[in-house]
Amino acid sequence: MPPKDGQNAHKTARSLSNQDKISVIIVTYNAATTFQRCLDSIFTQAYKNIEVIVIDGNSNDGTADILRKNAADIAYWISEPDNGIYDAMNKGTKQAKGKWIYFLGADDVLLPAFSGLANELTNPQAIYYGSVRTRGVIRFGKVSPYHMAKIGVFHQAIIYPAAVFLKYNYNLKYRIFADYELNMRCFKDKDLKWIFKDHIIANFNHTGFSGTQKDAPFEQDKSRLILENFGKLIWLRFAIKQIKNRLKSKKITA
Repeated sequence: MPPKDGQNAHKTARSLSNQDKISVIIVTYNAATTFQRCLDSIFTQAYKNIEVIVIDGNSNDGTADILRKNAADIAYWISEPDNGIYDAMNKGTKQAKGKWIYFLGADDVLLPAFSGLANELTNPQAIYYGSVRTRGVIRFGKVSPYHMAKIGVFHQAIIYPAAVFLKYNYNLKYRIFADYELNMRCFKDKDLKWIFKDHIIANFNHTGFSGTQKDAPFEQDKSRLILENFGKLIWLRFAIKQIKNRLKSKKITA
């Protein structure tokens, strides 16, 4: 909605100048059925200092037409073959100009509360996270270190300081859970802290790639990654839980 008068227009411009830029990176492939809704959820945010970056994997379903249609509101986009979701996300971070970086799926939707969290970003050495809604359920709220090790935090709930991606890239060994593995490294990093803010910032579509596929290399490495990044006590708790689950499974199938 446009400002009603010159005074309000001045206030809008001044508030925008005080906002740190957030780079919202969207990775797409044949997402024409959901992509415009995703973009609109960004464009209508109350927090206005957002640059949109889209890395498309050479879609052939009309996604590129949506990109061209919205080009005036997209800071950067490219459509070319890539080596998977996290290769595309790594490409996106290299184009980002924002002080903060956020990743959104083309079939996800930002909620108005995203702007609430955006306005609370103050520490450039902190990773901020809120909650998301998926399958009609709110996930996860504030999480413990054990929860972060065992289950992780959806990337749609997290706003990263840009400094994270000057230091780290997504590990392409993990096709589904490279974001989970990166968060593990960030948890171990003593230069970073995790801060929870009570905002439900996105609708996360669980039927996407990460919600329907398995990542065998990650599952094979998970125990070791927990030990390396969370320490022996959390690793031991995780290992004991795994043993109990296997014993329970054997009893059920016996």
